[in-house]
Order: sequence, then structure tokens, then C-alpha cells
Amino acid sequence: PENSPLLDENPSSNLPPPTDHGNIEPVWYSFDLTHKRVQEGGWTNQVTQRELPASKEIAGVRMRLTAGSFRELHWHTANEWAFMVNGNARLSVLNPDGTVFLGDVGKGDLWYFPAGFPHSIQGLGPDGTEFLLVFDQGSFSEDNTFLLSDWVAHTPPSVLSKNLGLPESALKKFPNRNLYIFPADLPASLAQDKAAVGGRRAESPYQYTFRMEAMAPTKQTRGGEARVVDSRNFLAAKHIAAALVNVKPGGMRELHWHPNASEWQYYISGNARMTVFTTEGVRTMDFNENDVGFVPRVAGHYVENTGNTDLVFLEMFAASEFADFSLNNWIRHLPPEMVTAHLNLDAETIRRIPVQNSAVIPG
Repeated sequence: PENSPLLDENPSSNLPPPTDHGNIEPVWYSFDLTHKRVQEGGWTNQVTQRELPASKEIAGVRMRLTAGSFRELHWHTANEWAFMVNGNARLSVLNPDGTVFLGDVGKGDLWYFPAGFPHSIQGLGPDGTEFLLVFDQGSFSEDNTFLLSDWVAHTPPSVLSKNLGLPESALKKFPNRNLYIFPADLPASLAQDKAAVGGRRAESPYQYTFRMEAMAPTKQTRGGEARVVDSRNFLAAKHIAAALVNVKPGGMRELHWHPNASEWQYYISGNARMTVFTTEGVRTMDFNENDVGFVPRVAGHYVENTGNTDLVFLEMFAASEFADFSLNNWIRHLPPEMVTAHLNLDAETIRRIPVQNSAVIPG
């Protein structure tokens, strides 16, 4: 017996190239294989270390909120990085100094919330929002966060009354269950919301959103482009770095490795093949939309566009800065005699190898 549809999606695993060998931990999973938590107002599912055991540094969560619906006020032990896949959303986050950040985000934007900072996410019109959340804890669970509704439901009414300065009768309106995701009316304009919380006097001095898709490419070739966002150009993102990569048909993310962190990938659109090279073995896998890829720290790899449309994916790192080494760049920065001794290439052939770390090369 065989699962033909699954085999058809993973031909490189079913019939691996002869260059594959040995055994390495799984480097592929898909959000489409996970349990989806569905509530009125939206849904969520996640790929964590439980699904991808090698991913000890990063966990990912997909979430959908209908227009007006909230991911309720909450906080958690991990830093949160997020990419807007579709739609529009309004964010709030409170700083320890009492100032508050309120902002709207759209497709291609991202945000970063430090661990322990209370925040909320609300879907806006016309059709709400869908986004990817990334946390710098592989064991993170979206089901285990600190919820406002859960806290007040498990605090004695007399204590709440004393703390909030309200009569206990007023507390009877509080929810008696976790809200987590729930529907609500669409908010007022962003300007009205900012005025309602104190205007400029209460405005956060820190920026927690970034227009990733709108930024100029960090690197661009005929084969595609890469946009890198880390603590150098988005100051809030002190512990998570990212690259948004677009590869044209036939092109590929060149052979490279990362010295400072493992790589967690999310495939937004297109089709890809990746080979991961480690000291224990080599594994080739195919990737499609909504899949997750993993590359251990310092493991060599490439990502090739095997489809007829652009391949778009995210590279995520639990690190303050993005860093990579390019095989081409390394070879071209060695004395030719050294390269000849290792690869049996003559000097003229070596000169045809690209000099730069191009990120993406054409087919």
C-alpha cells in the first residue's frame, strides 16, 4: 500500500537523487497536517518542535481573524515575530513605561512583540486577516499563553474589586471562559483609537511594525530577490531575523549556510526542492505552499524553484542579525591554486564562477 497523493508531492523523498545518503532528522512538515483550532471569529494551527523535533529554536503559528475579530489581549514567554499573508489588522502593545503602540498592518508587513509585553491583534475590513506568527522557542504552544479573560476568571472577585476600584456587581459581566479568538465590532479609525488612549502623551517611542514587502530588495538578480529584516534595520527585532525570498522559475537560492542559527522556512507560494547537507547525511525534499522547512545551523543547502511560477518563502532565524556564507563567494575569495588543488578546476574555469554572494541565481 502507498499514499499516492503524498508521494506525488514529495518525489525527491520517494525516489531520492543518488547524491543523498545517510540519515538526518526530518526537514519537512506541513501546516496542512496539523490540528486546526476553530472558533467563532477565526482559526489557528501550529508547527512546533512537537511536529518538527529538530526545530528547537523556532515554532510557527498560522492564524486567521475575520473582520472585527480579536486574538484577545494576552502575553507569553517567547518573542513574537509575524508576517501578514493577507488582509489588514490593528495591533496594540503596551510598554513597561506605560506608553502604548497602536498601528495598522497590511499584506507584506510584519511586527515584533518582545516577550512578556501585553498585546492584541484585531482583524480589519473588508475581509479580516491571515498571518504567520514566529516564536523563538521551539516548544512554544499557542494554546499556552497568558490570557486576560483567563486571569480575571481565576482571580477572587474581592481582589479584582479592590484592584480595579469597581463594585463586585460590575465584575459579573466579565467572561467566565477563555475568549482566545472572538468576534467583535470593527474599531474606530486609527487616529480615533490613538486619541482615546491619550494621544501623543501616551504614544510609544518604539516602532513595532515594518513594511517588509515594500522595502527595496537587499539583493536582486535576474533569478529573483531577497529582502532581509533584522535588528540593523528594524530595531525592535532584537532576537529574530528574517529574509523574504522570491525565486524566478528555474532559479535558486544559491548554495550557502548560516553560521549563527538554524533556519526555519515557511513556503508562501510556488514549488521548491531543497537538499540539506550535514555531517550525518544528505536529504532532499520537495516543498509546496503552506509547508515548513528546517535547516540545522551551519548545514549547507540550496532551495530551487521547480515550478512555473515565482517561488516565495520566508527564512527565519532566532538571531539578532541575518548572516550567511555563499559557496560561490567562498571559492572566489581563495587563491586559484588552492581551489584547483581541491576541485581540479583550472584558473580560467574558476574565473567563470560568480564572485558575489548573490542570494538568488538565475536558471
